[in-house]
Amino acid sequence: MEKDLKSFLETLLVGCIGGLIFFLLSLPLPWMLGPLTAVMVWQSTTSRKMIWPAHYKNIGLITLGITFGLYFSIESMLLIGPYFLPYVLLTSLMILISIINSSFISKFINVDQVTSVFGSIPGGLTEMVIASESLHARTSFVMIFQTVRLLVVLFTVPFIIIYAFSGEPNTSVVISEQASTPFLSWTALLLLLPVLLGFRFKEFIPAGVMIVPLVTTGLLNISPLEIPQVPAWLFLAAQLSVGIGLGKNISLNDLRAAGKYGFVFAGLAVWLILIGLGLGFVLAFITSMDLPTAMLSMAPGGLVEMVLTASMVGGDPAIVTSLQLTRILLIVVCVPIGLKWYFKRKMKKTVA
Repeated sequence: MEKDLKSFLETLLVGCIGGLIFFLLSLPLPWMLGPLTAVMVWQSTTSRKMIWPAHYKNIGLITLGITFGLYFSIESMLLIGPYFLPYVLLTSLMILISIINSSFISKFINVDQVTSVFGSIPGGLTEMVIASESLHARTSFVMIFQTVRLLVVLFTVPFIIIYAFSGEPNTSVVISEQASTPFLSWTALLLLLPVLLGFRFKEFIPAGVMIVPLVTTGLLNISPLEIPQVPAWLFLAAQLSVGIGLGKNISLNDLRAAGKYGFVFAGLAVWLILIGLGLGFVLAFITSMDLPTAMLSMAPGGLVEMVLTASMVGGDPAIVTSLQLTRILLIVVCVPIGLKWYFKRKMKKTVA
């Protein structure tokens, strides 16, 4: 028991150090990718036993779901009303192109179709990893390929947009404020509902442990009830917990095996970025949205970075935020369910 406690504390310490290093180096998603990287490297190079109970990761995922759910409000929904349908149609097209591309490329590399699709689809890194587990994909590969995709997006899209547009910085509000109710108040009890539902239905849909709290919190937030905001320290702790949990399941052997295909998925990411920017042109043409806002709304990933870029090039950060959140919700709710149905149906046909 004492030995397990020491291993747990060692895992926590390694994760915190990794997060701090990534934070000081200003790397993307420092408090998730930092702990993930540190724990993965530490256990692979030292052969130390890393302990991080699964329910800690689940609590982190539920917390992230609640935090993201608080971004949704009646105001944000009204803001994107005129753009919602064309945006959903174009985003669905981009997702379909991503699935077709990754399925096609899996025929030429030693990566199965399920892993390839989940590794390249422009969704949340964590959500795609969690969803891929239920279809027995190689989650370590999904994590690596999604990390490659994320890094390519973060280091290319802002540069392209800032270089292409020279608008004055926009000072409009990024998104409607989260509830101003203090976290330590009786209204915090309302958040027990998404927590309990998250645990109860975590196996009901892919990534349900995060999606169910997200949807539940979103519904609570657009109701007349006053929902308290999640403190920044708790949001960071959730990322840390999830990062450690994911990193514990990745070994350097997996990284070496998947690494030789990293350039393939980086190429897929670049291709998807170009498609997203092209669809941004289409969105601006068929709506009244300005071009920088449309392109950043269609860009495949990096919500925070896309919003910050919008403020630098004269785009509308509020619209970019709302539409990027719409894309994330569409992907994490609909895509895993659709892919799960498709691949299970395909497996049944193969067996028959």
